[in-house]
Amino acid sequence: MAAMNLHAYETREALAEALAAGVAAVLAGGLATHGAATLAVSGGSTPALFLRKLSAAGIDWSGVTVLLVDERWVPEASDRSNAAFLRSNLLQGPAAAASFAPYYREGTTAREEASSLGAAHRLERPIDALVLGMGTDGHTASFFPGGDRLAEAIDPASSAMFEAIEAPGSGEPRVTLTLPPILAARFLALHIEGEEKRGVLDKAVQEGPAEEMPVRAVLRGERQEPIEIFWAP
Repeated sequence: MAAMNLHAYETREALAEALAAGVAAVLAGGLATHGAATLAVSGGSTPALFLRKLSAAGIDWSGVTVLLVDERWVPEASDRSNAAFLRSNLLQGPAAAASFAPYYREGTTAREEASSLGAAHRLERPIDALVLGMGTDGHTASFFPGGDRLAEAIDPASSAMFEAIEAPGSGEPRVTLTLPPILAARFLALHIEGEEKRGVLDKAVQEGPAEEMPVRAVLRGERQEPIEIFWAP
């Protein structure tokens, strides 16, 4: 089990402010040290407030590359698109200067694009800051229970950066970062809200197969730095 730090806040507003400040500091460190920084974020409704707070951070966003942790294989015109969600909530104000390239391409499938995405987004060094979410079914990224490529996606020895996956609970086909680049991130956070998800987390840290609750693959992964868990009721 990886080391974990739990940061509990009384309100979701306080959580969003704290997480945004922490991520901004990590990105600023990457910019100062390397002249560039990489941020990977998740979609869904939970991170919207955090992303809006982060978008106002006073850092050199022109040196930041933003990646999606995962994406539904739908065009940006769809209200299911994580890329569209990101443009509306993060890539505004100062953060509009960041570099961002969506994964979806018209006329191709997630499976066809997964390997070429790895080449297009090849990283020279680990992602500076990566923020995951978690579903009530125990999924994170697009690591869904019952996923057709779940074993490949959570394989700690995988050399692939992206994997395509379809699962009963995933809706559309998806592409997702695999476990190795997630675990390699310098700052890795799990952002969850509500009592129900706190209960899911409490179950996930107990014994049981990762295939049943795939977030366990992350929580049990080998890392030099702790996983930072941010929670508010």
